[in-house]
Amino acid sequence: MAHTYTAETIWERGDQVFSDNLYCRKHALRFDGGIAVVGSSSPLVVPVPLSEPNAVDPEELLVSAISSCHMLWFLSIAVRNGFIVDAYHDHAVGTMTLNGRRKLWVSSVLLSPKVVFSGARAPNEERLKEMHHEAHEACFIANSVKTDIQVQPQ
Repeated sequence: MAHTYTAETIWERGDQVFSDNLYCRKHALRFDGGIAVVGSSSPLVVPVPLSEPNAVDPEELLVSAISSCHMLWFLSIAVRNGFIVDAYHDHAVGTMTLNGRRKLWVSSVLLSPKVVFSGARAPNEERLKEMHHEAHEACFIANSVKTDIQVQPQ
């Protein structure tokens, strides 16, 4: 079974000089659901004003995609096991380092989800870790990247 996902990346030079490499990296990201966000290069990679610090950069999008996919699988696992989740908050952190070819890459992502349960029962610490492991194993995004992904439930 194949699924197709679409996203548009839109950048226009406008009246900027391009050949001097001092063009703004701000652009639009439009998704198939209709939402659009402002994208840019990371100010950690390309300095402001050539980057837009209030925009989302590709590295943040990758970290967010991993975190979101993990959460969606975790919620699915929780409901199948009869647990009631009231809140899920993950503060995910991606780290970019040099690889063996001396190229920058997002080498690791640390997920730190805090899950609040209610109802008659909640998983014990061991079961909670198992559920996060199941979510990680099922996550389409985690299965699509070479990045080392660690999960440390809070």
